[in-house]
Amino acid sequence: MIYVLLLLAVTAVWGWTFVLVKDAVSQYPTLPFLQIRFALALVVMAVIVHRLPSRRELWVGAIIGAVLAAGYLAQTAGLTITSPGNAGLITGLVVVFTPLVNRMFGHPIHWWTWVATLVSLAGLVLLTGGPAGMNVGDVLVLACAVLFALHIVLLGRWSPGISAAPLAMVQMAMCTVLFSAGGTWSLRAPSGSVWFAIAITGVFASALAFFIQTWAQGFISPNRTALVLAAEPAWALLAAVVLAGQRFGVAQAVGAALVLAAIVGHEGASLKFDPHGRPSPP
Repeated sequence: MIYVLLLLAVTAVWGWTFVLVKDAVSQYPTLPFLQIRFALALVVMAVIVHRLPSRRELWVGAIIGAVLAAGYLAQTAGLTITSPGNAGLITGLVVVFTPLVNRMFGHPIHWWTWVATLVSLAGLVLLTGGPAGMNVGDVLVLACAVLFALHIVLLGRWSPGISAAPLAMVQMAMCTVLFSAGGTWSLRAPSGSVWFAIAITGVFASALAFFIQTWAQGFISPNRTALVLAAEPAWALLAAVVLAGQRFGVAQAVGAALVLAAIVGHEGASLKFDPHGRPSPP
C-alpha cells in the first residue's frame, strides 16, 4: 500500500509541474532548462547514494535514462507549443501505451486495451480538433507518452533486484549528460521564477519522484504502476484550469472526458480481468 500512496503523491507533483514548466520554458530555452533541472536532480541523488554505481546499475540506468531523457525532451519541447492541460492529458495515455509496448516482450494485448486505444484516439481528435488541429506540440507530447511507456516497461523488467537509489541516480546522470551535450551552448543565468521551476522539478519531480518510482517498481508490475500513474492527467487538468486559466470548448471538454475515461476505464478493466498478478474478479 505504501508504494501506491507514494506514487499517487508523485502524480500530484507531476500534474502541477505541467503549468510550472510551461511558464518556465516560455521564458528560458528548453535544453538548458532540462540540463540544469537534471543536474540538480543528479546532485540530490548523489547525496542520497554517496557511492559509485555497480556495473549492472550503470548499464541498466544508462539505457533507461536515455529513454527517459528522450521522453522529457519531447514533452518539454511540446509544452512550448501546446497547452498544459492538453500535455497532461496526452501524457496520461502512457497507461494505455504501456501494455502495447509490453507486447514487444511477449505480453498479450487484451481486448480492453484495444477499446481504450480507440476511445482515447477519439478523445484526442476532439481535444485537438482532429489531425488538422493537432499541432506539433501535441505530436511531441504523444511521442513522449510512448517513450514514458517504454521507460515503465524497461524499469519493470530490470529494476527488481537492483538498488533503487543508485539506479535512479544513473538515470539522472544520463539525462544530465545528454541535455548538456545539446544545451550548454545556450546556457545562461535563469530568472527567479525559472529557478523556482528548476528547483521544484529537479528535486521533487525528478530526483525524488524517480527514486520513488524506481523503488516501487521493484515490487509492483509495470501495468500496476501505470494504473497508479493514471491519476497524473487528472492532476494536470486541474492545475491547468485552476492555475493557468485554461478553458475548454464543448468538443474539447468531451475529448478530455473521453481521454480520462479511456485511461481510468483501461486500468479498471486491467485490475478486474487481468490474470497476471492482479486480483481475480469477485
